[in-house]
Amino acid sequence: MILNVSGRTDIVAFYSKWFINRYREGYVDVRNPFNYNMVSRIKFSSVDAILFCTKNPNPIIEYITEIDKPIIFHVTITPYKNDIEPNVCDKRLVIEGVKKISGIVGCDNVCIRYDPIFLSDKYDLEYHKRAFSRLCFLLKGYVKKIIVSFLDIYKNVKKNRDVLKYREFTDSDYKELGLSFSEIAKKYGMTVQTCCEDNNLVEYGFIKGECLSHSDAYKLTGKAFKTWKARGSSNCQCVSMVDIGVYNSCKHFCKYCYANYDEDLVKKNYLEHDSESSLLIGHLESGDIIRERIK
Repeated sequence: MILNVSGRTDIVAFYSKWFINRYREGYVDVRNPFNYNMVSRIKFSSVDAILFCTKNPNPIIEYITEIDKPIIFHVTITPYKNDIEPNVCDKRLVIEGVKKISGIVGCDNVCIRYDPIFLSDKYDLEYHKRAFSRLCFLLKGYVKKIIVSFLDIYKNVKKNRDVLKYREFTDSDYKELGLSFSEIAKKYGMTVQTCCEDNNLVEYGFIKGECLSHSDAYKLTGKAFKTWKARGSSNCQCVSMVDIGVYNSCKHFCKYCYANYDEDLVKKNYLEHDSESSLLIGHLESGDIIRERIK
């Protein structure tokens, strides 16, 4: 089993103490997001590797050496200001954190996500090209792979359209971005790719790949895994992972987020977090049905 920590919230940024408590305890409980009283119990003895997804790796750095599992980090670094990402910490601190993480787990196990890309009058193609070039320059030698994706029109995106002020990509936009990003990445010894996108930009120099490929998972664990059908897209060929996060619990409040759609609920959930609980949000209840998940 590969744990995804997490696509539903930023556990590393906001709940690292809880995660390491669960790791020390040997298990974590996860509510089914569609069936409240169904709880999966995951024992870390069944975990083969951990993928940490975060916008701020710094809170977990002090704990990494305790984790005796293969670790991969996907760190999202975008060029947006606090109009779009109100609570994301200073990107300079994030970059320094990436450098530290790379020194611990190795640059082959750290990936940057420049994700999602959207275009507006403020954040136009020239802005993205400058930001991407600066990012690659600062992380040369610490990172080998960058994954990009494009804005999907989730419920939260529609709600924040007046803030995002995004416009549709044209074919010429994709070509210009693809060619420039490919050239920039190559200059700094990196590859750039998409994942689960209709426009994979391979014709402009992007490589074809996944967020976590079957071959990479095998190198880490020596095991084969199924494809992640839960992504719901025929374009996605990532290995299957188990997510231990909770929707509407990330305090970054990014205006494009797919996992948050109710900021009041985020605040409520955050108040119900207990770093000593087996659940990320709240506690086990009398009506819960707990079943061990082994794969």
